[in-house]
Amino acid sequence: MTVSDPKTEQLVLSVDAMGGDRGPAAIVAGLSRFLSKNADVQVLLHGDEAQLNPLIAKRKINAQVTIIHADDVVTMNDKPSQVMRHGKATSMWSAIESVRSKQAAVCVSCGNTGALMAVSMVRLRKAEGVNRPAIACLWPSRTKAGFNVMLDAGADIRADEEDLLTYALMGASYARNGLGLGRPRVGLLNVGTEEHKGRAELKVANDLIRGAANRGEYEYVGFVEGGDLPGDRTDVIVTDGFTGNIALKTGEGTANFISDSLRAAFKATPFSRIAALLAATSLGRLKKKIDPRRVNGGVFLGLNGTVIKSHGAADATGVEAALALAAKLARSGFTDKLAARVASAAALAQDDATEQSADEAPAAPTGASKDT
Repeated sequence: MTVSDPKTEQLVLSVDAMGGDRGPAAIVAGLSRFLSKNADVQVLLHGDEAQLNPLIAKRKINAQVTIIHADDVVTMNDKPSQVMRHGKATSMWSAIESVRSKQAAVCVSCGNTGALMAVSMVRLRKAEGVNRPAIACLWPSRTKAGFNVMLDAGADIRADEEDLLTYALMGASYARNGLGLGRPRVGLLNVGTEEHKGRAELKVANDLIRGAANRGEYEYVGFVEGGDLPGDRTDVIVTDGFTGNIALKTGEGTANFISDSLRAAFKATPFSRIAALLAATSLGRLKKKIDPRRVNGGVFLGLNGTVIKSHGAADATGVEAALALAAKLARSGFTDKLAARVASAAALAQDDATEQSADEAPAAPTGASKDT
């Protein structure tokens, strides 16, 4: 069962069944929901065969699932270095290996993020033109698509100007294939929208990203601020992993705070309970719009293969969403398209920057010798 052309061969996904906080039962439940809507998909499910067999049989999805036995599990407390040395027998390693060997198109795991990125980088290797891979996440927004793509969400705390250019190219490719946007709008996160603000590398990245817009087939809107994350000014927001991860965790915490506060307010008095009943339909729409389970799945970009990191605490709904995203990207041929886009556009952008530097270099004084 080999994946080579998503348009002509049966789609195969690789799933780590053991990494989530809720155990394999939640993952199999989500898998069952996904397969009920995708009869043409086969799944390689990696984990403890003794635990998985009865779960698969109970859901009656044996025909679409092949269990790949793995003795060990990567826990949330395991250090990436420890997994790299001793993790070859784990379900996570096995799931990634299926993508590396072309047996599956995409790997999905709810496991330890650091370990998943480390194993993915070593086994799949970085794509040509990529210095630092990134994690792309979907942020609920006021755009027509309903979401903005933000990267990096925490793969690497560092990012220089060339990395930020690569993130822009990868994010635009993800928006085209994941959100169906023909020409995504890209913004660079900064402390203000004025071009004189920000660190030196941001100012250089601003010029590089603008220069690559035509070849990268995106529209560059310039610097954006934190308030634009849920806004409708841009479709892709580029930043370093340190800033992106803080923004992501702050957004999640704020959403939970608002949800808990609303729940407490509507339970405070008999009148507020009545108000809650009257507003139930509107509150339901709001909850659905900002429900993180609907967009569960951070995509590792910049590798020779697609890996999706599902939230560790994902329930069946979250797992189903991550698998649906995996199938959508696989069917679009996303990995090959992204690699080609980054390799060509990044090289051309750097050529432009080199030519511009040469044009701006001061001319030698008239009559000066070549050795001056």
